[in-house]
Amino acid sequence: MTTTRMTSYDRSMLRLMNDPRGRSLYATPARRRLAVAAHAALTAAIVGLFAHFFLSRAEAIWSAVVVAVLLLPWMVAQGVINSATRGLLELRAPALDERQLAERDRVLARAHRITTCLLLLAVVGLFVVGDADGDALRTYAVSALVGTLVAHFVMPSWVAGLSAQDEPSEDEAATL
Repeated sequence: MTTTRMTSYDRSMLRLMNDPRGRSLYATPARRRLAVAAHAALTAAIVGLFAHFFLSRAEAIWSAVVVAVLLLPWMVAQGVINSATRGLLELRAPALDERQLAERDRVLARAHRITTCLLLLAVVGLFVVGDADGDALRTYAVSALVGTLVAHFVMPSWVAGLSAQDEPSEDEAATL
């Protein structure tokens, strides 16, 4: 731990992120990958539905209702990822040890590189579509930028969830 004292908020968040009750949801690498895939699919669906809601010329109130319904499983998937990483991205620095702080820096750097590539793809895609249809830039630019902004926001969680390591078994912990 760092030399800065933890607040009661830090202690309660540390307990929450290390709560063993949900451990079966992320106990194996396959389950962690499934949680990240489910979160990514739900994020894509929510962003797509928002784009439909704002771009549709017809009455699209149903898409807002579906977004509201999808937010609950999205939050559950986010919680599973946060628990799988033991709060790597959610806990403040005083609650993390030096190894976790270094891991957080690695995750954020990797996520930043991935998001930079996504932004480049979005810009190139908008120019290609805009070249084919002159009105496409005005129509799709906001949706593409919102999608990449959301990806930028959640990418550290996805990278952390995919790179989280298994907890040592009791036999391995006894030998350490």
